[in-house]
Amino acid sequence: MRFVFLLLIAMVAVSPVLAPEPAFAQRRTLFDLLFGPAQPEAPPPPEEGQTDQAAPAAPAPTRSAPTVASVEKNPGATRLLVVGDVLAAGLASALQRFYADDPNLVVSSKFEGSSGFVRDDYYDWQASIREEIAANSFDMLVVNLGTNDRQPIGNAQPLTEEWKSAYLSRLNEFLGQLRAVGKPVIWVGLPPMRNEGYSGAMSEISTLFRLAAVSNGVEFVDIYERFTDENGNYTDFGPDLNGQQTRMRRDEGIFFTDAGSTKVAFFVSQSMRVYYRGGAATIEVADPLEGTDAQAMVRLPFQGQGQIRLLEVAGAVLPLTTDPQRSAELVNAREEEVEPEPFTLKDLVTAPVGRADSFGVGFDAEADAAAQQGAIGGR
Repeated sequence: MRFVFLLLIAMVAVSPVLAPEPAFAQRRTLFDLLFGPAQPEAPPPPEEGQTDQAAPAAPAPTRSAPTVASVEKNPGATRLLVVGDVLAAGLASALQRFYADDPNLVVSSKFEGSSGFVRDDYYDWQASIREEIAANSFDMLVVNLGTNDRQPIGNAQPLTEEWKSAYLSRLNEFLGQLRAVGKPVIWVGLPPMRNEGYSGAMSEISTLFRLAAVSNGVEFVDIYERFTDENGNYTDFGPDLNGQQTRMRRDEGIFFTDAGSTKVAFFVSQSMRVYYRGGAATIEVADPLEGTDAQAMVRLPFQGQGQIRLLEVAGAVLPLTTDPQRSAELVNAREEEVEPEPFTLKDLVTAPVGRADSFGVGFDAEADAAAQQGAIGGR
């Protein structure tokens, strides 16, 4: 013990004079001098029923967007315009990175963070897209919005039948302008949200997006299940394009991180293949076998359900889910008919000459009658 005391005196004597520690600093004790500072204790677990807003215990890292060097774009490059709310801003940046090395595609954006199709008094997307069409500022359009649209339309409350009818009318008006000028459109659906009530509303609105897209011949990109866990519920984390778990959603549980936007951009790029061929964009449906040896093969048409229906009518294609039209008649046919007598050997022997079933031993009725008459006369 005396040795320890002398050691402490020596340490104090040779230690430099330190400035006073801030009031919030932890004070050092004799135990700290001898054995080092104590390790901080782990925070207590949250109480039952308490919501933990922090990240999971072992969160995956948040991956920032990589810096991609963009090549010089060709003068006649296809112009892709991304429009919408804050979701569109992140998606546009991700698409710019995705096509940075493609000289035939240039990505631009036009977004208003608090906009939508409900508050046209705040921002009118109908007038905005009309201006872009008049200026011929794009060749292909990607639409990504809807997060602000859970609001009344006039006296119609959100998601009522009256509201849905008015909302669909606005969507059809928007897409009708694009269809009239032959501009290809890709519409991105909404992802799940952390708040369950809000997420349900966004899911219903996304269903209206799909309905309007299908009725107007527009590609719809459904991303909902791409950002859920194995149980179909919202999750902040998920696999990136390399399969690594990373944070996909921001702290508010609505918008995407750079990794999340990059993942959405990938699925959008897959749908863009319908219109974009690497050099130009067109609304004609692309032939996936174009330029291959299989192009010369005789194939069923793939251009739409209408031509498949014609093949069904012609009998060339039979849908597996359709019952035969005469199935009931086939089942009940014998109930209305008299059961025919079975075919016997006598029928074969007595078949008249010249009939297909006489087989060379046919019965000649005239000769047989003459023979019978001769037999009677001879008696």
